[in-house]
This record gives sequence, structure tokens and C-alpha cells, in this order.
Amino acid sequence: MTALGRGARRMSVRIRATLVAIALLGLPGCQDEVTTGPTNADFSTARAELEAKAKDGRGKKKVAKAKAKPTAEAAEATFAAVEEGFHYDRRGVRDPFRSFEWEQMGLDAVGDDVGPLEQFDVSQLSLVGVVWHAANARALVQDPSGMSYIVAEGARIGKNDGRVMRIDDNLMVVKETYEDWQGEETTKDIEMRIRVTEGG
Repeated sequence: MTALGRGARRMSVRIRATLVAIALLGLPGCQDEVTTGPTNADFSTARAELEAKAKDGRGKKKVAKAKAKPTAEAAEATFAAVEEGFHYDRRGVRDPFRSFEWEQMGLDAVGDDVGPLEQFDVSQLSLVGVVWHAANARALVQDPSGMSYIVAEGARIGKNDGRVMRIDDNLMVVKETYEDWQGEETTKDIEMRIRVTEGG
């Protein structure tokens, strides 16, 4: 037998061995799986036994049969049942809808709430768009982080107690109130215009 014939014979033996190994590995996957774990009835029986032990107090084993339908007493004992006469007292409890940032800034009173646009100077804000040909004119204002907010006339904006006084086709006028070193208040009208980019 030549070397070429011996090589071909070895190759066919290897192929056969590989095919047999694959077939043997595939056989266990073809068999139906048999579940040997506990069933719902087993869990119900075990739960009833534990409840009976807890009620007995002496540790005697009492076997209770699993019930197919829950009784009215069992339905009342669920975690979703609400006790009669329950009253929620919110004093001393944090409001889950209130911002953590407001609490850190010490703004606990309702009148002291600061809006997101009142955290920036008007010079840091930019006017992006305007809807002015409507009953209530609106403007789209963007803060330095890129967040946009819709404002209307009378909205509070800026750190210096600014109010939106007028919204026109490409312009929004904000009136700010300043207090000088003597304690006198002065007002200033600031015009915010939509920026036109090159080629736009």
C-alpha cells in the first residue's frame, strides 16, 4: 500500500470517528426531558403544613389539604388589602416628586421654587425659535447644557428676577430687576434674538 493510500485510509477513519462522536453527543438532546421537581400541589401542601405549625405553637405537625379556591378570609389577608381607617400623615416625610437639587439649595417653601431657566444669566441663554402668530406666543429657549424650554409671556427667566415681557417674530424681550449697592432697584430690558448662522 502506498503512502497516499494509507493517508486516505487514516483520513476516512478520522471522519468516521468524528461522525460517531457527533452522533453520540446529539443523542441525549433527542430524548424527552423528564421533570422530577416539585409541583404546585407540593408547594401548596408544604405551605399549609408551615402555617399549621405556626398556628399550633407547640411544633405538632398538622397536614392541611391544599385548597383549590382561596376563601374570602384569605383574600382579605393579602398584602394589597388596606386597613379601614388608614390615614397617611405626610409630616416629616420627603415629597417624592420634589427635586433633590431644590432641597440642597434650601428651597423648601413653595414660593421659593426656582425654575431651571432662573439658574442662568440671560446672557447664557439663547433664543432658538418663536411661535408668535397665535393667541399665546411661545418661545423656545436653550440653556448652556443644550436643554430646551418653552416659555410664554410672563415666565420667569434669568438670575435677576427676569420676566418675559414680549415675544415677537424673531425677538423676545426680558425685563430684569437689579438692586444696586444702595438698595435701589433698577430695571433693564434685554432683547434676545434668534441667531442666524452663516448660510442659513
